Parts: sequence; C-alpha cells; structure tokens
Amino acid sequence: MGFSTLAVHGGVALDPVTGAIGPHIATSTNFAAEYGSIGFSAEATVEAEVPFAYAREGHPNAAQLEEKLALLDGAQAAVVFATGIAAISGLMLQVLSPGDHLLVSDVSYAGTAELTRGLLPGLGIEVSIADMSDLDDVRAALRPNTRLIYAETPCNPVLKLADISALAQIAHDHGAELCVDGTFATPAVTRPLRLGADYVVYSLTKYMGGHGDALGGAVLGRAEPMDRLRRHIGVHLGGTLSAFNCWLILRGLETLPIRMAAHARGATRVARFLQDHPKVLSVRYPGLPSHPQHALARRQMISPSGMVSFTVADHEKFGRGLKGNLRVFSYAASLGLTRSLILEARTADLQRTTFKLDAEHLRRYRDWAGEGFFRLSIGLEDPEDLCADLERALSVI
Repeated sequence: MGFSTLAVHGGVALDPVTGAIGPHIATSTNFAAEYGSIGFSAEATVEAEVPFAYAREGHPNAAQLEEKLALLDGAQAAVVFATGIAAISGLMLQVLSPGDHLLVSDVSYAGTAELTRGLLPGLGIEVSIADMSDLDDVRAALRPNTRLIYAETPCNPVLKLADISALAQIAHDHGAELCVDGTFATPAVTRPLRLGADYVVYSLTKYMGGHGDALGGAVLGRAEPMDRLRRHIGVHLGGTLSAFNCWLILRGLETLPIRMAAHARGATRVARFLQDHPKVLSVRYPGLPSHPQHALARRQMISPSGMVSFTVADHEKFGRGLKGNLRVFSYAASLGLTRSLILEARTADLQRTTFKLDAEHLRRYRDWAGEGFFRLSIGLEDPEDLCADLERALSVI
C-alpha cells in the first residue's frame, strides 16, 4: 500500500462486533485471561502469550498506534511512550550502560540536550558532542567505547541537516549504532531507517498528532531491540502512553500526508517572503536554495517540512512588537500544530541553560544563529495571511 493509504488504514481494522470503521478507545487498565496464562510478574506478563493483561505493559490502542507507525516508517516494530522525551530517554537508558560513550548532536531539542549534558553523565555514561552536519567532526569525536551516535535532522532549532546515510556508515564502521530524531520531518518527509539508521525517535506531540492536544513519543527499529525496550524500559519505568492519547494520535496520523504537504507549501511561501524582505537579515529553510545544505535536503527529504528560522535587523524591537501586531501567529513553544507559532531563540540563553557548547561548537552555532533568531512553525492557515501577519510585525523595525 502507498503511504497515504497506510496513514488511513494501517494498524486499524473494522471492529468484528460492531463493524465500526474507526478504533474504539479501550480505557480498561486490566484484561481478562485464561488461568495460568499470566502471573504476578510484570516482566513475565509482557513475555506471556496473551495479547494484553495490564495496560502498563500494553493495551489495544497502543498496539494499533505502534503498528501504524511501523508501517509508515518501514520499521519492524515500534514502542510508544507518554512523551517524546520519555521515548528518547528510554532508548538511551536501554542502549547505554555505565562506561559507554554517547556522541550527540551539538544542537538538538532542549530536552535531549539537557538530558545528555545533565542526567546521563551522572549515571556513568560518557557524553560528548559533534556537529552532525560535519562528518569529519563526527569522526574526530568517536571513542573506542562509542556505543550510540544521536542526531536530529532537521535539528531543533536552527534547521541544520545531517546526512543520515553517511552517519550510519560511520557508526556501523565503528561498531556503534545510529539514532535519528525525525520529529521535524516525520516519515512523510524522511525515513531514517531506510537510509541506514538503527533507530528513529519521534515526539508524537508535534506533527504526528498534529493538533496540539495529545502528548506522546515513539521509538522505532528492529523487532528484537524494540521487544527489549518494551520489556525493560516500558515495563519498569512505566512511561505508558494513555489509550485516549493513542486514539487522538491515530486520528491525527490519518491526515499526516496531506498536512505535511500543506505545511511545506505554507512554509515555502513564508520563507520566500522573508527572504525578500528588507528588514530580514537571513532565513534558514531547507526548501530555499540559499540553505547551505539545500542539495542534501533535495536528496534526503521528500519535502522541506514546515519549520523556518530567520533573523531580523533589530531583534529586540521586533520581539517587543509581536504582541501588538500578530493576529494569526501565536507566540508559543512546541511545533507541528494546525496553528502557526513563533518563538524566540536567544543564543546566550540557550548556551547558559541548554547547549553549553565548547568554544569551537559555539562558533559554529553562531555562524548559523548569530546572537538570536526567531523560529516559525507554519500551520495550516492561508500563507498570505501569515505573510501579512509578519509584515505587520516587521513594520515596527
């Protein structure tokens, strides 16, 4: 089946009793079984040959969502979690042991950056950073005990890209594995597993759910490591995605292909508007030829997705004028919603609280971001209304 057909039908069958086309919400925490088929042990219950026993170990809506996600990405299996950072931390805690080395992108989602700079070193896991857009920098940062390379593409928030196939080759030649955070892209735009990655993680809260009403995360990969992730991390840490949120995300995934196409169309129009505006100094968008990695974007991405970043002539004045001039954009965190969002990213603040880059990687970051920029998540509104909104905001400079 094609991608759009899988987005609608994958993982979900007609209800055999009612004939319902869409999935029911199975809110029960417990499921009856035959005598002797389940016991007191949580981990043994996951291994038992029963579909469901206790919802922490799995439930019908999670199973449907996992099957749909695996089909969309061409994965053998998926495991869903309560949030994106639960999926990321769960995978890292499963794959990495004390004494192992994690090589992580120098620029990433704030939750990932703060997890890898803060919690993991305290558990005896060695962590260092590399510019994932520079393969020589990645090779130089490898250690004999490197177990996992962790990249984002496009990366949050500066929209650098990583060459997934090249990173996979580097990781595998070194005896390590590659994980890619594909939240900004989704499988409608990029499919990392088909390009050689061992794992892909998503915040389902963003584009995958698409409506900003359900938290969720997922890890996808080969069947055997996903089974271990479910039995060990899923059971013992209990980051279970609720049945209702699974149902909401399943609903959102049905429109993922057409939403991502619309996000990309709108973002392309807005990015071109900003690129031509006299008060805008720079624009980063993979769909523009001016993006330094435009050729990689065309090779690796089905579409340029819906995220745009830009810098303006007077950062402070523009920022102060947003409240009085924006009618369509909301100033808010997160991304991938039907509504368009704008958020400020100050280099000094991110360096102090989140990235904590060494001098060389801070220089690289400033080459892309300067002292600060604004990140746009383009929604599903009319692009001309979005451009008019930004024109009003830019007029104060």
